Amino acid sequence: MVRRNNNNSKEQSSINSMSSSQFQGTKTRFQDPDEEDALDTSNPEGSIEVGDRVTEDVSMGEPDVSFVDCADDDDKTSADYYFDSYSHFGIHEEMLKDVVRTKTYQNVIYKNKFLFQNKVVLDVGAGTGILSLFCAKAGASHVYAVECSHMADMAKQIVETNGFSDVITVLKGKIEEIELPVEKVDIIISEWMGYFLLFENMLHTVLHARDKWLVNDGIVLPDKASLYLTAIEDAEYKDDKIEFWNNVYGFDMSCIKKQAIMEPLVDTVDQNQIVTNSQLLKTMDISKMAPGDASFTAPFKLVASRDDYIHALVAYFDVSFTKCHKLMGFSTGPKSRATHWKQTVLYLEDVLTICEGEAITGSMTVAQNKKNPRDVDIMIKYSLNGRRCIISNVQYYKMR
Repeated sequence: MVRRNNNNSKEQSSINSMSSSQFQGTKTRFQDPDEEDALDTSNPEGSIEVGDRVTEDVSMGEPDVSFVDCADDDDKTSADYYFDSYSHFGIHEEMLKDVVRTKTYQNVIYKNKFLFQNKVVLDVGAGTGILSLFCAKAGASHVYAVECSHMADMAKQIVETNGFSDVITVLKGKIEEIELPVEKVDIIISEWMGYFLLFENMLHTVLHARDKWLVNDGIVLPDKASLYLTAIEDAEYKDDKIEFWNNVYGFDMSCIKKQAIMEPLVDTVDQNQIVTNSQLLKTMDISKMAPGDASFTAPFKLVASRDDYIHALVAYFDVSFTKCHKLMGFSTGPKSRATHWKQTVLYLEDVLTICEGEAITGSMTVAQNKKNPRDVDIMIKYSLNGRRCIISNVQYYKMR
């Protein structure tokens, strides 16, 4: 997976280990995590918006096909590298320094202590144990912090150093393989979201834990996640990363171009590049959904707000904690405060010339890759029937 910013980040460490390759906001749905109070979401229409997003859930169906051919991929998969990659300190540093991410979780826990008082909590993918520490400090009776990577050893030391050994038990292993010392837990908390929301497939691990250990009236935090799509003008960077392969020191290397365009780019998008509205593709209720619901096909209609060219579609996500006293959460969209997730850019083979009011219509299909279960296959069908451009196409992408 290619990317613009070659810094020492979760993106760099984990994606490179897997052989893979925002802007300060305007109007957002959720509170700034630095604010003292959570956003009150009550309104006459019972809904809240980010910018011009369409807020109707248009998710459809569930494909049973992994449609990107991986026959020529290396024998090693991203799943093989996944847990080892999270043993690197740089990944955890990047995530902890993501103020939007970490401060939101802290606010959710500290400002809603009534949820945690005397409750048993399971922290799935605990990493350094920061969420477990928050929960213990908020009054949880016990926290089981499960981490499969070698970071579990550090988490045990961190828990002991901070005097929470009697409240937090760190368990090293896979959720699917370990056994908890208790039959049920009251709360499951996890920061499971990957790039494009679903990359790394940790959601399935959370759902496994939910089905095995959560009490009937238990709480999953966060409990809602939504995936959005918009379109941007991005000629300069597309030329630099994609069209470059047409002529490399006088040689035609366009065969690489065909592969490069299939790899989504994780990067920050300037909100001034956005040409259309944003479309809600899928909302997932983590407390109720089935594992198969993470694979879906959703239609979209992106209406141009100005005359411009479109070079790529951009996906981003929101997460929310609806069990709090007031709705809390964050967005990873280009109009919101920056996060380490950035956005996911999917370049189009075609350059679309669009006029204000015209619409790109189509559908996006998302499926877990059958060979590499932590990878994501994406298929986009799109059409534009405009005054200056008439086109229909199907493109395939693979996040690995």
